[in-house]
Amino acid sequence: MPDKILNTRPGRLIGRVQVPGDKSISHRAIMFGSIAQGETVIENILQAEDVQTTQSVYQQLGVKIEATDEHLKIQGRGFSGLQEPVRALDFGNSGTTLRLSLGILAARPFAMHLIGDASLSQRPMARVLEPLGQMGLHISNDAKTLPLNLEPNAQLNGLDYVLPVASAQVKSALIFAGLQAQSATNIVEPIATRDHTERMLTAFGGTSLRHDNTLTIQPEQTLHGTTLQVPGDFSSAAFWLVAGLLVPDSHIVLPKVGLNPTRTGLMQLLEKMGAHFELTDVLHDSEPMGTISVTTQTLQAIQVTEVDIPAVIDEIPLLVLAATQAQGVTEIRGAEELRVKETDRIQAVTQELRKLGADITEHPDGFTICGPTPLHVVNKTQVDSHGDHRIGMMLAIAALMTEGAVNLSGSQAINISYPRFFEDLATLWNE
Repeated sequence: MPDKILNTRPGRLIGRVQVPGDKSISHRAIMFGSIAQGETVIENILQAEDVQTTQSVYQQLGVKIEATDEHLKIQGRGFSGLQEPVRALDFGNSGTTLRLSLGILAARPFAMHLIGDASLSQRPMARVLEPLGQMGLHISNDAKTLPLNLEPNAQLNGLDYVLPVASAQVKSALIFAGLQAQSATNIVEPIATRDHTERMLTAFGGTSLRHDNTLTIQPEQTLHGTTLQVPGDFSSAAFWLVAGLLVPDSHIVLPKVGLNPTRTGLMQLLEKMGAHFELTDVLHDSEPMGTISVTTQTLQAIQVTEVDIPAVIDEIPLLVLAATQAQGVTEIRGAEELRVKETDRIQAVTQELRKLGADITEHPDGFTICGPTPLHVVNKTQVDSHGDHRIGMMLAIAALMTEGAVNLSGSQAINISYPRFFEDLATLWNE
């Protein structure tokens, strides 16, 4: 695909955008619908590559899934109804699909060969495989990255496990495995992480018990199909929240955005920086949602520590961008997990924003950002998504505040989570 010519200064963002359905919730809805009994209807599911990968994986496991423009219908088979795939299960670029599915596949009585694209094949899976191995999962090729050969397995043991690093994906995999175990599974979180899986377990008729920082999953629960409304993805809305704050004379309205408190860490940190957001039409369902309005505002530097990271991990590239325009020196530490995302996001964010004139120092676990720094380029400048959808969109937002000509290579990566991104940008952009 040729380079994408990005919109640059001067201009402003005015209007209303309905962001796509939440990616994390869309993944989980397909998985729960597949292992539940009966029909599940999912409304506003995200139509993007990663979620289509999840749909394809469970169709290969024998689940009937019918997609229309309005919703997704799933005929659940229960854990025991999943069938042996006739070919390798291809997880594409989706680490969420792979890590969570390992918990579901851990007790299947047939062998499976798991593969993915070049990027996913380099991402470490030991964090999930080690506790699942303690429960009884066995990998015949003894690998810690894709490809993986799962051996047939008919039994999992319950587990008492302290997560060494806060990770909603590892926790979710252990929840799925715990539902199939012979005894209770207790998961201790050092820092609270996203609770989409626990909320969705309840929506499908299951239960979990939390006491302080310990989550207990009882086995042999029967899940039942249901109807779900997927809220707008906060991680997608985050790009417009930051753009609305930073691009001069902007006003953006974002309806039906997910407001799960374990996901809105970016809003809380931006509020510490001095931002104000207007929340209206708030609904408190299994997943809360509401309308967020944002206007251009001045920000102040803050200190971000490892305690803040789990609720903002996917939005840190945007937080760095916001910090380039804030008054003072912002420190972000405890974010070493960014090194093993779709790309090394610490290195990529630093490298690409420096091309636009940002003052950023890279650390093993984060950044130091000095602001405010006017973004500008002297000659036409090429920035690169590094094949990472969040880096690509962050750079497109950064370009809106940059004087000069900026092109983006690797813009196709954005299709992984937000295929309409540039269309929505075009509706908001006023030159």
